[in-house]
Amino acid sequence: MNKLISVEEAVNMIQDGMTIMVGGFLGCRNPYVLVDALVAKGVKDITLIANDTSFPEVGIGKLIVNKQVKKLIASHIGTNKETGNQMNSGELEVELVPQGTLAERIRAAGAGLGGILTPTGLGTVVAEGKDIITVDGREFLLEKPLKADIALIVGAKVDKKGNVRYKKATRNFNPLMATAADIVIVEADEIVEVGEIDPDDVMTPGIFVNYIVGGNA
Repeated sequence: MNKLISVEEAVNMIQDGMTIMVGGFLGCRNPYVLVDALVAKGVKDITLIANDTSFPEVGIGKLIVNKQVKKLIASHIGTNKETGNQMNSGELEVELVPQGTLAERIRAAGAGLGGILTPTGLGTVVAEGKDIITVDGREFLLEKPLKADIALIVGAKVDKKGNVRYKKATRNFNPLMATAADIVIVEADEIVEVGEIDPDDVMTPGIFVNYIVGGNA
């Protein structure tokens, strides 16, 4: 199967109202080419799952500024004032999730689990409306899995089978998100032939990746 597609083919898979995950951690980094194409296309009413909303002029921050996101599930929004403005005005629904819990909820979806148990958030607004489970005398919140229709991730080096190597801290949420969506599209800084990535350097196996887009497209 040829996994290489154009940017246009990739964004045409994303329709209004979909749930998408986007890898990155602030400026380190979203799949900028794909995100810019989404901004240009004007897809709306997105449910966005991400660690944060970056900055207004960077990556997925542009989706917020362009008011394409209906609901956001993230661990913090402090670096993008537009996110806070839209939340406070009622234009944007925001579900704030502790960062470790966010990662584990995504991992749970990828692993086919029914959820995770965590003490984080007990006794706070995070616990409102959630089940509390007692295990060996200790209370835990039941946090349910987070899954997406499409995950957009970014790799430093990707072979034509979709095996991915990330560069340093750009790994962040990408490996988890690659396991937790129906369709996974990786934006590759560099596309190489199969065998050019040492098996010990593969951080996301190609079995998780459906499509590849060249990041310089």
